[in-house]
Parts: sequence; C-alpha cells; structure tokens
Amino acid sequence: MSTDTLSSRAVLADAAEHTDMACAHCTLPVPTALVRADAPRQFCCAGCDTAYTLLHTHGLDQFYAFPERREARVQRTGRSYDEFDHPAFAALHVRPAADGLSRVELYLEGVHCASCVWLVERVPLLVTGVVRAELDVRRSRAIVEWDAGATPLSAVARTLDTLGYPPHPFRGVARDAVRRGEDRRMLMRIGVAGAIAGNVMLFAFALYSGEIAWMDPAHTRFFRWLSMALTLPALAWPGRVFFTGAIAALRTRTLHMDLPIAIALAAGFVRGAMNTITDTGPVYFDGLAILVFALLVGRFLQQRGQRLATDSAELLYALTPATARIAEADGTLRDVPAEAVLPGMVLDVRAGETFAADGVLASEVTTVNSALLTGESRPVAVHEGEAIYAGTLNVSTPARVRVTEAGETSRVARLLQQVESTSDRRAPVVLAANRLAGVFVAVVLTLAVVTWGVKTAMGSASALDDVIALLVVTCPCALALATPLAVTVAVGRAARGGVLVKGGDALEQLATPGVLVLDKTGTLTEGQHALVSWIGDETVQPLVYALEAGSSHPLADGFRRAWSHLPLHEVTDAQHVTGGGLGGRVEGHEVLVGSPAFVRARAARGHETVEEAIDALESTLTPVLVAVDGVVVGAAGFGDRIRPDALSSLQALRARGWRTIMASGDMPFVAQAVGRTLGFRDTDVHGAMSPEGKLALVESLRADGTHVVMVGDGVNDAAAIAAANVGVGVHGGAEACLATADVFLARPGLTPLRELVEGAERTVRVIRRNFAFSLSYNAIGAALAVAGLLTPLIAAVLMPLSSLTVVLASWRGRTFEVSARQP
Repeated sequence: MSTDTLSSRAVLADAAEHTDMACAHCTLPVPTALVRADAPRQFCCAGCDTAYTLLHTHGLDQFYAFPERREARVQRTGRSYDEFDHPAFAALHVRPAADGLSRVELYLEGVHCASCVWLVERVPLLVTGVVRAELDVRRSRAIVEWDAGATPLSAVARTLDTLGYPPHPFRGVARDAVRRGEDRRMLMRIGVAGAIAGNVMLFAFALYSGEIAWMDPAHTRFFRWLSMALTLPALAWPGRVFFTGAIAALRTRTLHMDLPIAIALAAGFVRGAMNTITDTGPVYFDGLAILVFALLVGRFLQQRGQRLATDSAELLYALTPATARIAEADGTLRDVPAEAVLPGMVLDVRAGETFAADGVLASEVTTVNSALLTGESRPVAVHEGEAIYAGTLNVSTPARVRVTEAGETSRVARLLQQVESTSDRRAPVVLAANRLAGVFVAVVLTLAVVTWGVKTAMGSASALDDVIALLVVTCPCALALATPLAVTVAVGRAARGGVLVKGGDALEQLATPGVLVLDKTGTLTEGQHALVSWIGDETVQPLVYALEAGSSHPLADGFRRAWSHLPLHEVTDAQHVTGGGLGGRVEGHEVLVGSPAFVRARAARGHETVEEAIDALESTLTPVLVAVDGVVVGAAGFGDRIRPDALSSLQALRARGWRTIMASGDMPFVAQAVGRTLGFRDTDVHGAMSPEGKLALVESLRADGTHVVMVGDGVNDAAAIAAANVGVGVHGGAEACLATADVFLARPGLTPLRELVEGAERTVRVIRRNFAFSLSYNAIGAALAVAGLLTPLIAAVLMPLSSLTVVLASWRGRTFEVSARQP
C-alpha cells in the first residue's frame, strides 16, 4: 500500500468515521458524513467528485481501468492561477512553438504512476485550445503547447489543479534548454565520430587481413580511398573542435592541449592521404577516427561532471515561492509571479506559506520559521516593523509584509550568488596541472621539431611517421583533463552526500593536517537547551510534564522532548508568571515549576540531600526547581548537550594529525568542562571569546605559518571563518556564517566533518595518482616514438586508451563514499 494511501486514511480517521464504501475516483474509504443515499457513486471529498465528473463528461472513464493509479484524495487548491497570464510570467516561462502556438513547462504536484501520465496527456481533450500535453513522470514535468489566443494559460492550470495536479512553473527552463542544446550537439558529434570510426575500422580489418593474406591491389586501393573519404568529414565536423581550440591558442599565444592534438590529426591525415595517393606506406585513418571519437567522449564526461556542484547550489532556488499575493490599496488581492514583485508592494501571506521577498512586517505579530537562513528549527516571533526575509515560512497567523528587497537583491539570492561566484575557484593542484600541461606542450613540440630535423638529416624514411607518433602519444589530455575532473567528481559526490564544497581549493587544503578551530555552541554541542539532569522523585515527572505541555517557553520544549513518553494529565488553574515560571493543579496536587527565585519565594526548602544536589547543579547547568504542595521536591538541569558523534569524530581527526582548538563564547569554566569531556588540552580551550577574539585567534595562528580550518555555525564565527585557510559552516548555521564558508555541512553533527577530511585526502590521492600515471605514460611513449619503436597507428590507439583510463579512474575513484549520503 502506498504512503499516500496510509496518510489519507489517517486523515479520514481523524476527521470522521468512515464506511466500507470506496471512493469512485481514488478508492479511499468514504466518510459517513459524505455518504449520499441512493447515489450510484460515492466520493470521499468534493475534489474527487469534481474530478470524476470532469473525466466522465469528456468520456475519459478509461482512467479507472488502470490497475495502478494514485490512491489519494484530490485536494484542489482553489487558486485562480491568474498570475499565469501575467506578462512577467510569460516573459520568464513561456516560449514560442510551431504554428503560432505557445509552449510552457510546468512542475506538477502529486504525479505518481502511469495513470497520471495518461490523465495529464488527455488535457487537450478537456481544454479547448490545448494542442499537446506531455508528462515526464520522473521529473514531474509537464510540457504544454496551446493556442494563447483561444485559451488563457490559467484555464489550463485550473484544469490540472482540478485533476489533483497543482501546477507550478518549472524553473531552470532556460538553463536546461541551453544544456540540452550543448548535450545534443556534443552527442551528435560523438555519434557521427563513432559511426565513422566503426566503419573505418571495418575497412582497416580488411586491409590488415590483406597484409596477412593476399588481396587484389585494386581492392586495397579501394579500401584506402574509402577510409580517407570517411575520415575527412570526421576531422572536418566532429574533430573541428580541436582545430578551433588550436587556432584560438595560437591567437592568444598560449600553449593549449588542443595544439598538439590538432597538429597530430593534421599531420596524420596529410601523411595518410599522401600514402593513399601514391599507393605506398601505411595509412592511419582508423587510428585518427578512433582518436577523435575517444577525445570527444572524454570531454563529454568532464562536461557532465562539472555540472554537479552548480546543480547542488541551484537547489536553493526551489526554496523560494514562484508566486506572491499582492494586497492592493483598495483591499483587493491578486496573484503575481514572484519575479514581478517590486519594493513598496504589500504581500499577503497566509499561515503555512513562504515569504516571496524581503520586507518588514506591516501587521501586528506572526511566527516565522527562518530555517533557510539561520538553520534554527524553532519558529521565532516577529513583531510589526521587524524584518522578514524571502524563503522563510509564515507559521502562525496571516501576515502583511511591505517589500523592501525582491528577486536578485534578496538575502537568499545574494547568498546563492556568493556560492556560485566561489564555486568556480580552482585548487592550486589544478592550476599547477594546467601550467604543467603548457610546459609539457612546449617540450613536446620542441622534441618533435628536433626529432624530425635529426632523422631527416640522417636520411631516415620514417622521420615524419616518428614525429606523428610522438605528437599523438604525448597528447596531455590525461594530464590537463583528468585532474580537474577528479576534483569536479569529488565535489559532486560530496554535494549528494550533504556536503557543499564551494571550491576545489578547499579540498586540497583539507587534505593537509593543520589546526582545526571549532566553535562550541551549535558545533560541538546541539545548540539548544535540553534536559541534561533530573534530581528528585521520578513520580513527580508526569506532573511537571503536564504543566509544561502547554507552555511556549524554550525550556518547556526541553521538557516535552525528554518526557514525551509520559502520560499527559489534565491541568486546572494554570498560571504563568513572566520571567518566573508556571503554577497549576495536576492530579490533586499544587505544582510549581520555575526559576530558583520564583519557586523558593513560594515553597519551603526540600530535603537536605535535594538541596545540596541543587546547589551543585547551579554551578554548571541552568536549574529549574519543582515544588509540589508547597515543598521543593526536585530540580531539572538544562544545558547544551554535546553531540553524540563529537568525541569519536574528534579522535579520528586527531589520529590523522589535526590539532583541535575550541573557541567558545561561553564562560571559561563551561568551555573547560566541555573541553575535558571531548579530550581537548586545557591550553587549547578558549572561553568568553568575542567574534573579534575568534578572528584574532585565527589570524595569530596563520601568522605563525599554521594551516587553519575554522568550523562554526553563527554570525559570531563569520569573520573567523572568512580569515581561515578553509572555513566550514555546519548544519543549522546562520546566513552570514554560511555565506563566508568554503564548505557547508548540510547534515548535523561532526561526522560529516570527518568524512569531509577523509574525502579530501582521497581526492588528492586520486589527483596525484593521475599525475604519476600521465607523466609516466607520456615519458615512456615519447621515448618509444623518438626511438622509432612506436608507429602512428599504435600511438593513436594508445593515446585515447590512456586518457580514458585516467578519466575513468577519476570518475570511479573512492573520494566521497556512498555512506556519506544525506539521509
């Protein structure tokens, strides 16, 4: 049974008793209150009734013959979708199609199986003017083509909504179109090059067979000319990218890797053509065709890999709404695309909706979940005149917000822009590889000229063949391409595991042990008040839990999390004293819970043992006293609990050579207590540190030549993170911290930090392995070619095989393990 079915049935059970009757549309049980006497068909909700009527009226009853279809109520949003007809929406999301039609791509909610595909693709039968509807069920993306003059897009959207598939604009359409165009052109080149290489190889096999056994010279000439005729277009179109790159390198006076490739391809073809015309010597057309094909495949793999980090960063766009509701001066409301929101407008945001722009609250008060920007899971109260930011969630009451910043100038957009601007940074090892490739090209070209000159002077007939073999076999593709690919693949795998690395340079820095400076609150600890200690009789706990269950105080949330398994008793005469505590009657007992001053002023001291324990508790934790019937009977100690994986992760990092330092804003004795628990040396624990103090600590360490990595989660860590060699922002961190960090850990705890360091070490090992293989291969190949022991044909076969070996080694390298995948 599907998850949708279970959740829907749970909702129905909570709402009302239901019968054994099944809904005619979704097959869920029909609530008793909705049963219509003598009706031939019963429905679990009005949405299913409407959807069934729509399908039945248009003769689409075949939908109900599908053995598998979505078992969930049709929950219509009731939206007008007028914003889909707005000019700003059309400019952003609508594209012209053939025959004067318009085309739009929509993301549909609730897409489940083949029946959904069948139903969505029947929309042209339901809406006049719709010519085509096509659904990609894997991506929940619908492509709709319609006559905008006959039917507005909002009508199409309302029909999809009625069927239970609320539509949204599919974002990234322009980017996807560009990528599809790039991929299509590259795949066409690869396809043509592969087809030509396959056919030329067949002719080569015939020629090789003729060398082993006798072949009619006329047939030999025929196959040689046919091979040349097929290889020419392979170089002229699929292989043109290499000649274009070589020409660009000459114009900019740089030694690009395309230069020796283009020279080798041109020299090989010219020599093969000469041998074909004179009917003497070998031809190299099969090797040239395979070389073009293999090089194009390698570039395509690299291009696909480089998109992983960018795609991960662009996921932030999905967290902001596509539309906004504007409140006009006359009190009317209208929906517009989020891109059409301008400063000065007033947004109407209902409970459960996301704010579409930055602004200030124009209504009295609401509660906002700011997890997108701060990572704080608990909602916070926002009062009139206070700031609200795009992407945050309105939790409690309807709110009006006067827009101050929208679109690309909002905080979440600026954060994304900063992530993207740093994602293209290259690691020093990659820059070194590029410089080495340039030097290597110069050496190879010089060696080729010297080889040709010396062997020509010696009267060697194979001088040109040896030079061609040298240029082909020493192509620095493996050196210049596989190294950045290793970094790109590692960054992409890390992103899929919940670790967003903004630049490859961070991986190289993290692979070298140094000093790890860690913030305490929110990094080593959970960053929220939790019930750490209880003193007193456990039979009192249900009384306290009942009293705190209805409180909004942060400490009350700690009680609820710790004692959620206890029975919930009824509370009468409950009273709340701001800044003091709670009081009420539970199970016939007068119960007081609150600060020591509040409770002691209203209750007698308890047993001596309890009082001594309370005194000890106050020195390290935040105490909450409990009195029952006028006597103090217990106390709860609240503190910031150490993360469960902190000690094991720190031990693993220390074993790898890292020195760990704690920098905390808490009082020194609190920081020292946590430090001793986690194995820090006393001299490496710094308490009562201001943001300026943390910055000074990092700068002093770097001034001594120390390699510093700063790990934190708050605004007070942002400056230190920016000053470190590598800054790491942890899960739940504030926006300023995450914006300046080089790495963001999207999973809680320190285990992702340990996995990050281990993955960085493995990535650098893969890069160094590729360096060693590339240089060794090129040195051996060059020596064999100069010595005349390597023919151009063998060189053409070895060159792409070596490049593909390095590329696949990078692709398959054990950088970031699957175990690091985000749960």
